Amino acid sequence: MSTTDERTFGGQTLVAPLRRVLVRAPDPADLARWREFGWLAEPDPAIAAEQHGALCEVLRDAGAEVVYAEGDVAGDPDAVYVFDPVIVSERGALILRPGKEARRGESAAIAEDLRALGVPVAFEMRAPATAEGGDTMWLDQRTLLVGRSYRTNDAGIDALRDAMPGVEVLAFDLPRVQGPDACLHLLSLLSPLDDDLVVGYPPLMPIRLLELLARRDVAIVEVPEEEFGSMGPNVLALAPRVALAVEGNPETRRRMESAGVDVSVFEGSEIAHKGEGGPTCLTRPLLRG
Repeated sequence: MSTTDERTFGGQTLVAPLRRVLVRAPDPADLARWREFGWLAEPDPAIAAEQHGALCEVLRDAGAEVVYAEGDVAGDPDAVYVFDPVIVSERGALILRPGKEARRGESAAIAEDLRALGVPVAFEMRAPATAEGGDTMWLDQRTLLVGRSYRTNDAGIDALRDAMPGVEVLAFDLPRVQGPDACLHLLSLLSPLDDDLVVGYPPLMPIRLLELLARRDVAIVEVPEEEFGSMGPNVLALAPRVALAVEGNPETRRRMESAGVDVSVFEGSEIAHKGEGGPTCLTRPLLRG
């Protein structure tokens, strides 16, 4: 690794400097099943590979070690969104059980990958519990926010509380919007930029969540309505107030920069927009700090 820190995992935060990050390269055979997995349009495999490679270069330029998931996911194009089947805690990896049934093979595959990369598995979620990483957000080292959604159920939230007794797990009901077949995660609505700053779309954020952020003195960079559907709130913090966003949301970018955030963008027509997964979804931080 590029730092003197010999740890291979850790950091219960989504804003501390990114040191090590897991990705999965898009596979043409997996992408061919895009329709079965509910992608919006057919991705071009060659362009998807180019865009993913460019994303990885941005991560390396930010000082992160980029490591690759290679476990067998049996033709699952959603597996490129490595954020969802696992949470990384100071104890190790918490392997989740996705609410989207077609993605459940990702859990065993990513557990195998993480063990090979020196990240211990501290917990594996079992039925009937379901949870997806996109419904979780570290507010600070001891506070995990969880969205109660069609993908994350009450049993999953209880299981996370049991798995992390030293962490306050706060749950918030998410809006229905397009119904159970659509993917609306907690991180579809907001992303952290610093300990005291998030980017988000308040019209769909739970009232209790807005009140919590206000009590914690966390300011919100508001995404305009016209940029919510193009993943304006889906932003990856590379470090405090250093962010990576998908190209195509200029007003959100302008507002983040006005709040003192250094923003880079990447082209994600094939790997982000068509599968509805932005830079947060495409990466799973393993080590921050």
